[in-house]
Amino acid sequence: MNKVYIAGPLFDDHERSYLENISAILEKYSYETFLPHRDAGLVKGEFTQEKKSNIFNSDMEFLQSADIVVALLTGRDVDSGTSAEIGYAFATGKVLIGINANNIKELNNFIWGLFDYGNNIFNSLEDLEEHISNLKA
Repeated sequence: MNKVYIAGPLFDDHERSYLENISAILEKYSYETFLPHRDAGLVKGEFTQEKKSNIFNSDMEFLQSADIVVALLTGRDVDSGTSAEIGYAFATGKVLIGINANNIKELNNFIWGLFDYGNNIFNSLEDLEEHISNLKA
């Protein structure tokens, strides 16, 4: 297992930066990572059919080949795109790892269940790194 798709909201610099920190941790342990905003790009200008198709196709290509999906589960509710990626990953038997980043809101119960009944959800980047380190040991 060495390909990791990183899912999460991409609405602002903070969210994208947090996802990049997740990627850096995984890459430190020799995982190949895919960040949708970094590797498929963000739409600039008009959101045309061609741009939407290109981004979706790039995301799906890596998501299909990934062994693991790491998802940022923060916010008032889990981002809809992230939820779709999580559902796809679960349905296709991929390992799911979640980070709630010490979110104060209780996580949706169904989402919680997809992450091995919460056993694969971590509170911080430090907790994630400890988990990844143990996997590589």
